[in-house]
Amino acid sequence: MAASVTVNGRSYRTPEAPVVIVCVDGSEPGYVERAVEAGVAPFLGRVLKTGTAAVGDSVVPTFTNPNNLSIVTGAPPSVHGICGNYFLDPESGKEVMMNDAKFLRVDTIFKAFQDAGARIAVVTAKDKLRGLLGKGLTLAPGRACSFSSEKADKATLAENGIDGVLQLVGKPLPGVYSAELSEFVFAAGVKLMQRDRPDVMYLSTTDYIQHKHAPGTPVANAFYKMMDGYLAQLDAMGCVIALTADHGMNAKHDAEGKPDVIYLQDHFDAWLGAGMARVILPITDPYVVHHGALGSFATVYLPKSADAAAMIAKLKGLDGVEAALPRKEACRRFELPEDRMGDLVVVSTRHKVLGTAASRHDLSGLTEPLRSHGGISEQAVPILLNRKVAIAAGRRLRNFDVFDLALNAAAAVARNAA
Repeated sequence: MAASVTVNGRSYRTPEAPVVIVCVDGSEPGYVERAVEAGVAPFLGRVLKTGTAAVGDSVVPTFTNPNNLSIVTGAPPSVHGICGNYFLDPESGKEVMMNDAKFLRVDTIFKAFQDAGARIAVVTAKDKLRGLLGKGLTLAPGRACSFSSEKADKATLAENGIDGVLQLVGKPLPGVYSAELSEFVFAAGVKLMQRDRPDVMYLSTTDYIQHKHAPGTPVANAFYKMMDGYLAQLDAMGCVIALTADHGMNAKHDAEGKPDVIYLQDHFDAWLGAGMARVILPITDPYVVHHGALGSFATVYLPKSADAAAMIAKLKGLDGVEAALPRKEACRRFELPEDRMGDLVVVSTRHKVLGTAASRHDLSGLTEPLRSHGGISEQAVPILLNRKVAIAAGRRLRNFDVFDLALNAAAAVARNAA
């Protein structure tokens, strides 16, 4: 392999040991620390003491797709184009899931390394990410695999570069709304490392637990105990491990435990007339049981006759709105692609969420008080490495810096130590 690869304006050294990048969905700072304090995560405890432990910023909107794609491209959404889980496609005029690889505008770090001769493994919890993460890869044994826990039983050589996943992992197909969906990701990662020893591995979980259980609670600690055991096995195999998250999580309910929602479509219908404005919630995905499609970021398409400045003033007058910005300003501030956002961007405060119309949200699946994400208040995420690396004073760390830290900074420390 070449000594390094360059992709999206950044250079990465060829891995000298297997590199495992872990995106723990919804893992706000505090989850790891509370599990360590409870004595259930000894490997992560060692990382906090002898590795690298920092806090960085994810990208806004703090949702799954924009952040996973930022991590694997090393760039913000303004570069790679994935600005939500869901958006209004300007080409078709339809609201669609942002899962199709055609929406990704640049190559991933995986593709750059495969082109240089590296072996790649990508394992996600939910299948919605698989196509985006695997874009451009030649999926075949000995070259790359990309599959999800959700559809592990359907993985084929042609579609995923691997088959017999359930037999390899030795676990049954997990339910999509379960901690086991994420555990399957880690178990698969360990088995793949033992069998194939890929040069670069990416493991991405689901935030089912984090949506329901705060840091330090028994269920959350049990989840991080599970994760700790698998990470310890990867560490024992000599892997460089870098862990981050796609977003944090906050309680989004009132004193009675009911979701604390600003229904934007209802407000715009009252201000402009029914259906004149169009509110898009980028958190929307097929897995709404744990969040009810309620997050803290929305974009709004206005009719040409509307006074955008007047609408912004009305939004700022609503209790719980942290930011209401015109498109150009929002895209500059949050590094978003202008052609894929509405006329306005709205962000709610820490404990509020945004909805469309009250009649459109089915909240019957919310069995615990709502915890969700999407806003500025969920931007802080952990950045952990099982190697000690130097981070320049004053550097603003981003979750999409983890490949740089694992491949460049950690390698530099290893070379200096030798």
